[in-house]
Amino acid sequence: MTDQYNNYYAGKTVVITGGAGFIGSNLAMELVRLGASVSLIDNMMTGHGGNLANLSAIRDLVTLNVSDVRDEMSLEYFIRNGDVVFNLAGQTSHMDSMADPFTDLKINTEAQISLLESCRRHNPSARIVFASTRQIYGRPSELPVTEEHRLEPVDANGINKMAGEWYHVLYHRVYGLKTTSLRLTNTYGPRMRIKDARQTFLGIWIKSTVQHGEFEVWGGEQLRDYNYVTDVTHAFLLAAAEDAAIGKIYNLGHHEVVSLAETAKALVGVAKTGTYRVCPFPKERKSIDIGSFYSSYEKIKSELGWVPRVKLSEGLSRTLDYYADGGLERYL
Repeated sequence: MTDQYNNYYAGKTVVITGGAGFIGSNLAMELVRLGASVSLIDNMMTGHGGNLANLSAIRDLVTLNVSDVRDEMSLEYFIRNGDVVFNLAGQTSHMDSMADPFTDLKINTEAQISLLESCRRHNPSARIVFASTRQIYGRPSELPVTEEHRLEPVDANGINKMAGEWYHVLYHRVYGLKTTSLRLTNTYGPRMRIKDARQTFLGIWIKSTVQHGEFEVWGGEQLRDYNYVTDVTHAFLLAAAEDAAIGKIYNLGHHEVVSLAETAKALVGVAKTGTYRVCPFPKERKSIDIGSFYSSYEKIKSELGWVPRVKLSEGLSRTLDYYADGGLERYL
């Protein structure tokens, strides 16, 4: 897959918002390997994904700008010369979005307008790839979910992410900005947030497993698909390098579809430690649960040639090794 863009990034100037976070840092590592000049923007807010430990392997090879994408003045300076902008900054916690919808709105919608306006005024030729989410679909009416499925988010986070995505679509259609949106499913792997469930439920499961503890599986019967982080970074790199992706929206996903209970069983099986118990949904979570969900990735496969390559068992093994090999304390 890397052959499709191997030479594209050499010498390019690349900006990653949310660059010290989970996906952003993994993306930065691959871009450094490909010969790009990488500038990261991250506000390093407590409770979000930014972590200097994520950048330990490349700290002297990238530029980290501690800044907020809601700050239009600094944003214009940072993105002015970017050939590619990977727009990953966002708030991911569904419960936080319901407790404080105004902050979620500012981060996931207003900040996206700031970035797009900065690009329109100062760097209209940049390629922009936006990290969207499956959450904007809400509860699916049919599976697997394609890009044509209705958008009916069940929480404030989904609504604000939907608006942020559609501003990218709007700025392409009206102003000609070269935007692409990737609707991510459950991304996991090294450098993910594991101290709590703000980023993904898999994080807290992995933490408990590495610490030989027990974690809860709510419901258990819901079906999910998962993408290992290297497959996701490859999708971003491919989307920015291919002109066919301009103006498009793509689902990511995986052909392995398993229940939450099966996921938990696979995790403790790979780890050979830890336990889990299946229990009912907490009332406050049940109201925004989307039930079973898995995506069709046929569109990005047919148009760009992207397919997920890492099986769940292999990805879980790599992830557990990362945290068990002296890395856990840096993420707690």
